Amino acid sequence: MALTLAAAASLALPAALGGSAALASPAGVGTSTRPGTIAPPRAPAGANTAAPVTVGLCSAPRAREALAADLSRDITAAMHGRSGHIALSIQDAVTGAQCSDNQSARSHSASVVKATILAALLYWRQQTHTSLTSTEQAEATSMIELSDNDAATYLWNDVGHARLGQFVAAAAMTQTQLDTGAAWGLSEITAHDELALMRLLTEPNQVLATSARQYELNLMNHVVSYERWGVPDGAPSGLTVYVKNGWLNDPVEWVINSIGAVEGHGRDYKMAILTYDNPSEAYGIDTVERIAEAVNRDLNAGLPAAGTPLAVTLPPAEQGQPDEVIPAGAR
Repeated sequence: MALTLAAAASLALPAALGGSAALASPAGVGTSTRPGTIAPPRAPAGANTAAPVTVGLCSAPRAREALAADLSRDITAAMHGRSGHIALSIQDAVTGAQCSDNQSARSHSASVVKATILAALLYWRQQTHTSLTSTEQAEATSMIELSDNDAATYLWNDVGHARLGQFVAAAAMTQTQLDTGAAWGLSEITAHDELALMRLLTEPNQVLATSARQYELNLMNHVVSYERWGVPDGAPSGLTVYVKNGWLNDPVEWVINSIGAVEGHGRDYKMAILTYDNPSEAYGIDTVERIAEAVNRDLNAGLPAAGTPLAVTLPPAEQGQPDEVIPAGAR
C-alpha cells in the first residue's frame, strides 16, 4: 500500500489548520477487536505456492531461491565481526522473501516504541469514534518526526497503560512487554513484534483503519533528516521510506534500533533491526545501516543505486546523547 504525496499532504492538512483528524472507519474496516487480523503476505505474481525454500537466514518461494541466498549471504556478511547482539526480521510482500535472526530476543525499545504509542492512540480514538485533539496531533508530530521525548511522555500518559496494552493485544504483539511505569524507553520488544507492527501499519487489516494507518505513515515518512538513518540506508531514490529509530545508552552499552518499510515502484517490504550492547552510538548505527543497505540493495536489483547515504549526524546539542531519559529508580 503506497502513500502518495497527495495523500500525505492531505493527511497533514488538519494538523496544520489546528483541526481534528477524523478517524472514522470505512464500513467493515478497522472496527474489529479480534487480535492477529492481518492477512498472510500476498503471494507474488506467478510464484510457486509450494513450501518456501530456506537458505541460511532467509526463505522464499522456490522461484526466488536465488534472492533468498543473496539476502542471507549479504545480511550475514553485514553482521560478520560485529560486537553486541543483533536481532532482525525482514519481509518482502512482493517476492515472498523473509529473513530473520534472533527475532524473538527481547531488548529495550528506546524510541521505536513511539510508533506503538501513536498506533495505540489512533486505535483508542478509532474504537471510541472520537478524533485526535489538536494537542494530540501536535504531540504526535513532534514524537514521530522529531523523536521528541516530552511528546512521547505526554502521549504515553494520555493513552494510559491499559489502552496501550489493549492495542498491543489487538495487534497480537505477544512478545512485547510495555514498561509498567513512566520509562517507556525501557519497554521490551522483539524484532518479530516490530515487524508485525510495520505490517499492521502498511497492510489493510481489522485493527487499524486505513485513515489511521495513513496518518501514522505520513509522519514516519517525514522524519527529520538527521533521524533518517537505519532502514532508509541504501534505498534507491524515488521510493517511499517510513522509519522510526531509537537509541539509548543502556546504561553503558548502547541500544540502537531501526524499524520501517519501503514502498513504491513495485516494492513493498518491511524491516525491524534491533541491536544492543553496542560499544558506542556510532558503532550501533553503523551495524544497523550495514544490514539495511544489504537488504535495500538485494531487494531493489534493477533500480538505480541510492545516492550518497544521508550522513549520520545529529544536531550539536544531541551529539552523543541518548534519545531517552531513564527516570530515577526505573530499574
